Amino acid sequence: MATEELRRGDVVEVGSPGAILATLDEGGTLEGLPFMPEMARFCGRRFVVEQRAERVCDTVNYSGTRRPPRTVLLSELRCDGSAHGGCEAECRLFWKEAWLQRIVPGEEPAPPPAARELTALLERTSRHVRKDETCWRCQNTELPNASEHLELWDPRSYLREYTTGNVGLARFLRVTARATLREPMRKLGWIPEVHLPGTGDGASEPAPLDLQPGELVQIKTREEIAATLSPGGRHRGMWFDREMLPFCGRTARVRRRIRRFIDERSGGRMVELRKTACVTLEGVVCSGDLSLRRWFCPRAIFPYWQECWLRRVPAHDAAPLGPAPQGAQQACQVAPPREAEAERRCAE
Repeated sequence: MATEELRRGDVVEVGSPGAILATLDEGGTLEGLPFMPEMARFCGRRFVVEQRAERVCDTVNYSGTRRPPRTVLLSELRCDGSAHGGCEAECRLFWKEAWLQRIVPGEEPAPPPAARELTALLERTSRHVRKDETCWRCQNTELPNASEHLELWDPRSYLREYTTGNVGLARFLRVTARATLREPMRKLGWIPEVHLPGTGDGASEPAPLDLQPGELVQIKTREEIAATLSPGGRHRGMWFDREMLPFCGRTARVRRRIRRFIDERSGGRMVELRKTACVTLEGVVCSGDLSLRRWFCPRAIFPYWQECWLRRVPAHDAAPLGPAPQGAQQACQVAPPREAEAERRCAE
């Protein structure tokens, strides 16, 4: 619907169910990207374009960075998992420009249309059975089919981050300078693939905290967390990511407990966390700024924090989280290519 390329700050209205259906193929996709049932409730509503999806990290094949064409992210819209088996990953939603209409300032919004028929149709394309197991299909599982691979040192994709308004000049210069320095260092082996080498066995089972949404926690120090990890940087199958390091010693609020999520690398298998207690924290998501080979990724994935990396904080002792150091405002657990087989979450 949008006739000109959308930019950060544009106000758009999500199309009607009929208009969106007209853009989809029989699999419920446009250019390989599914319009998911969870998105139907936003039909007819207005949102601000957060940024264009110019450089998106690939968590399926770990091929590096990819670009889904003519795609943007809106505000903080995330999938609630309601049509995907209750997946709790809360991934950000991708929106094709063809599903959106740029709004003229002052134009009155139309009443939100009913989206029941659209939801019912798309739910039939959201799952399939493989070897007697239900597997799920979502934007993340289909991302490799809905995007093009970007060469690591192709300057055009980096420049578009700035020219499209995704990032300001200061962040653009900071991150590109860091990438220019760190990638050669990685290739020379001066930067290890292990995010945080551990000093323990990675298998300890401390008493569970049973943390609940809204509780305040303090993230343990780097040394305390390293004591829970194996030399390979893992605890019970999950690694501690380098982008989580700036938050060590800081206070945050529990967002939710994680019990199940769709594993995009396994073709959409639902993973149930039965033995390992994990939570997500408010305001702690992935920026890609400190990551290797994922610079400027907008997915803002919530990392999973094992309870043994946290301690409960009484409300009267809590200090606000506050801003993280520059370039470290978010965190992520996407595996480096050499560690792809282990996934970014613990599958126990």
